[in-house]
Amino acid sequence: MDLKSIDRNWGTYLKFIIISLIFSACSNDNELEVEEVIIESPEISQFSFLTTTNPNLITNLELDINGNKITGRIPDLIDISQLVATFEYEGSSVLVNTLEQISSISKNNFSDILSYSVKTSDNQIKNYEVDVTRFTGLPIIYLSTDNNAPIDSKEDYVEGDVFIDGGRNFDDLENSSMKIRGRGNSTWYVHPKKPYQLKLSDESEFLGMPTEKKWLFLAEYSDKTMMRNTIAFEMGYLSNLDWTPESNFAEVFINESYNGTYNITQKVEEGANRVNLEGNGYLLEIDQLDRLDPDDVFFYTGNFLINIKEPDLEYDSNEFNYVKNLLNEFEANLYSSQFKDATEGYAKYIDIDSFIDWYLISEITKNQDSKSFSSIFLNIIPGEKIKMGPLWDFDLSFGNVNYSECEFSTGFWVKDHKWYSRLFEDESFVEKVKIRFAYFMDNKEFILDKMDFYAEQLKWSQQENDIIWNTLGVYVWPNPVVYNTYDEEVSHLKNWYSQRMDWLQGAYNNL
Repeated sequence: MDLKSIDRNWGTYLKFIIISLIFSACSNDNELEVEEVIIESPEISQFSFLTTTNPNLITNLELDINGNKITGRIPDLIDISQLVATFEYEGSSVLVNTLEQISSISKNNFSDILSYSVKTSDNQIKNYEVDVTRFTGLPIIYLSTDNNAPIDSKEDYVEGDVFIDGGRNFDDLENSSMKIRGRGNSTWYVHPKKPYQLKLSDESEFLGMPTEKKWLFLAEYSDKTMMRNTIAFEMGYLSNLDWTPESNFAEVFINESYNGTYNITQKVEEGANRVNLEGNGYLLEIDQLDRLDPDDVFFYTGNFLINIKEPDLEYDSNEFNYVKNLLNEFEANLYSSQFKDATEGYAKYIDIDSFIDWYLISEITKNQDSKSFSSIFLNIIPGEKIKMGPLWDFDLSFGNVNYSECEFSTGFWVKDHKWYSRLFEDESFVEKVKIRFAYFMDNKEFILDKMDFYAEQLKWSQQENDIIWNTLGVYVWPNPVVYNTYDEEVSHLKNWYSQRMDWLQGAYNNL
């Protein structure tokens, strides 16, 4: 008996010919009997959306087939709930759920991943996941201002409406009343893509984040990876800090015009779902005089201007004097001869765990704004110790600055903050920092994986964002390096972070 096998179509449709030679006497002649058995192998070999069957498409779309995954992207904002697929396959039928599919005729909703099943006549089945990305795959926020009014002020709100198409991962937000204004400092005045603060008329969940009224739209214009703030927040989630803002990326349209990709975040403010001050606490910020609003209430310590962000206080009130005196007592003690004493020194005033975690995240990222007088938050609940945090404003971190040594992955930065430089004179504090840094070092690969995760999430949005803002390959203040592609920007971020962690490990070991 001889067996010959012929593999057709690159091994996906197999046809085995079994030749049996049977010698028998029949009318004095030998007969050759050949039996052919065909075994099918289920497969989809081509999958596309054509303009001829989908008139809302601008161009034909050929999807990629890799194993059992079929993927593709429709770059236009069109309805994909009634698309007609054209496909070629080997087998007896193609099903979605239990419905048989006819190429170029059957309609399906591709808003979610669909499972296509190919069956053969001998009941073999192969399942495919069909994943169609609409626009960039991110949720879409539509902002409409009354009479198409421009959003051109940090002080004055413009009223309007907001609607969110949550896509696959978030609930929609039905059309809701809102008002919106500009926010930020250099990000507002220097860059053309503006950041915003939105205030809903009623508290609401927003992109899966806990219920509140105020939401911030970070433009991430100078950070071409768009993820530095988010990665700092990821470190915050690993930390002992009481609260770190949540954030999600979204595409934003203003008065029907695409305005790019934004990082939508919770605001640093008092609230049960934000900085929980338990009704009688204080949210403070180390700040600068020229950044204050006219109605801000502040005081000085020997080293810093302290802005009382919440609650609203009157000068010389009991509450004002309480927090002012507490901060000044802490600072005086810190510079006293007994500052190392475990019961009567600085440890009497501060929550050391929060001070160390806030410091380490700020030092690891070498955040430009964490050394002296910008976006440095602390909070106090009467009867408890002073806590550092929450984290905020990390777009000029991970080497994304060209006017200070923060460009480089080597060298201490936040360690020279006037409070921390004194704390590092205490050997017990240094030892605690070393131990805690080892924890963040153990999570180095986790953070690198997060960078890859967000880069994948933003792979289409960064393209659309760059079409209108044209930042890739162009110097944007204060970038120290300029790369032509998004992938290169992400690689630079990852390499800088890895080098920073390695340098810090050696530097802390030598303290």
